[in-house]
Amino acid sequence: MTVAAAPARFTGRTALLTAAASGIGAATARRLAAEGASVLVTDVDVEGAHRVAEEIRAEGRQARDLPLDVTSPTQWAAAVAEAESWTGRLDVLHLNAGRNLPGAAHELDDAGWHDQLRLSLDSVFYGVRAAVPLLRTARGAVVITSSVHAAVGFKGFPAYAAAKGGIDALVRQLAVEYGGQIRFNAVLPGAVVTALWAQTPSEYKVQTIGRTPVGRLGVPEDIAASVAFLASEDASFITGQNLLVDGGRSISSQE
Repeated sequence: MTVAAAPARFTGRTALLTAAASGIGAATARRLAAEGASVLVTDVDVEGAHRVAEEIRAEGRQARDLPLDVTSPTQWAAAVAEAESWTGRLDVLHLNAGRNLPGAAHELDDAGWHDQLRLSLDSVFYGVRAAVPLLRTARGAVVITSSVHAAVGFKGFPAYAAAKGGIDALVRQLAVEYGGQIRFNAVLPGAVVTALWAQTPSEYKVQTIGRTPVGRLGVPEDIAASVAFLASEDASFITGQNLLVDGGRSISSQE
């Protein structure tokens, strides 16, 4: 997908994005590249990450792809080293990995609980820990993909909600910890049409649209625009915030 010309807010900057082979991550990689960033596209989906990077390069922009299991501290160290070797810097870190396995608390086994927390929350800690030295030097920005589940309860998602709620608290903590050096913010997407939503029954989609004030589902580009804003100098006075990007669903009383 070709991204229209955008302000060059990231010229000369380097961004590392996780879970960027598709969906929100891929859209954000394209958006940041369109605004001048050199983007390091990472994912466990090696072929998908390579495809996204190739598409970006085909448009005359800078991109590399790299396999990354975000639950591996060793692979995180290698990914950050790759960014430093490539451009000598790291300005933007977009932490986008997560997993949502439905099931009420009494239906969820230990493995399911820990798997979701490890991929959605532990990975954020590992990524930040690895990237802090370079981000400090660049006075960079971290944007994490949280979820509306961190702000509103939905039946059947205890582990996912706990992980995303943990992200929101961690964003505030990190913003205080590294204030004046690195900015930390999160986006909380609502119903966004990704591969997961493609499998959602049409009836549920219609119900969701009916409960969303803007009258539509989101698309990955909606979230990418918000990530780009929070990562840019336009948001230089914003840190420790959790931005709901849900078309108003979380503030609607419609049932």
